[in-house]
Amino acid sequence: MKLIRFGELDKEKPGVELEDGTRINVSGFTNDYNEDFFAGDGITKLTEWLSSNKESCSKISAETRLGSPVKRPSKLICIGLNYAKHAEESGMKPPKEPVLFFKATSAIVGPNDDLIIPKNSKKTDWEVELGVVIGKKTSYCSEAEAMDAVAGYVLHNDYSEREFQLEREGQWVKGKSCDTFAPLGPYLVTKDEIKDPNNLNLWLKLNGKTMQNSNTSDFVFNIAEVISYISQFMTLLPGDVISTGTPFGVGMGLKPQRFLKEGDVVELGIDGLGTSKQHVKNFK
Repeated sequence: MKLIRFGELDKEKPGVELEDGTRINVSGFTNDYNEDFFAGDGITKLTEWLSSNKESCSKISAETRLGSPVKRPSKLICIGLNYAKHAEESGMKPPKEPVLFFKATSAIVGPNDDLIIPKNSKKTDWEVELGVVIGKKTSYCSEAEAMDAVAGYVLHNDYSEREFQLEREGQWVKGKSCDTFAPLGPYLVTKDEIKDPNNLNLWLKLNGKTMQNSNTSDFVFNIAEVISYISQFMTLLPGDVISTGTPFGVGMGLKPQRFLKEGDVVELGIDGLGTSKQHVKNFK
């Protein structure tokens, strides 16, 4: 099943994209895809509800804006240097343990919303990533138990301001958390539809030119390892998003380096998770 949220920013309603591409409003079942929805086994209950209520749901125009398929989660946790070739292009060795950092949830926007280059930015960069959405409260789980915690998967562009991230004092978070730096979607795909999340093609294009083209099989740490590892240090809550890292091909790794500017168009996608597109604009 593909869960969507649609409508104006901060006024989104829950919907579902059907197999034929039709989008329907499921506000009659739930107010939103939030922590309570996932904690209450909402995906299973929604599936059952649709079996007898689908035909009565109103349809959503294809022109309607899509928001993030998950209402602002308690945490957006990212894994750094989790592709072997990306670590290499960054001039770093693959880490011995997952590198964790947070991205402010205020950065989350819809999949096709504009990317706004932040004030005083010099080095805004792109990063296509696979996001994992947590479906139940999880702490101290083993790798064998980890996949039971997954609700589904989502496409994420982990935009990064490299000067803020790497050349200023402190942690990476301030280079990751600017407004519009976390477009999610177009939809959350439930885990039953993704056969092997550790073997998915993912790509990103800049102005039509392919910059990233890889597969999650290049993970340094697979999804079960990442979930188990994080859960040793914090409780994962239903609706939380884990972004599993980006493959090689980011602007910082190019020679010469290339960063985003107003007028650029970024397109990205992952097998089974759809595509998104962001038009780049300057902060005004």
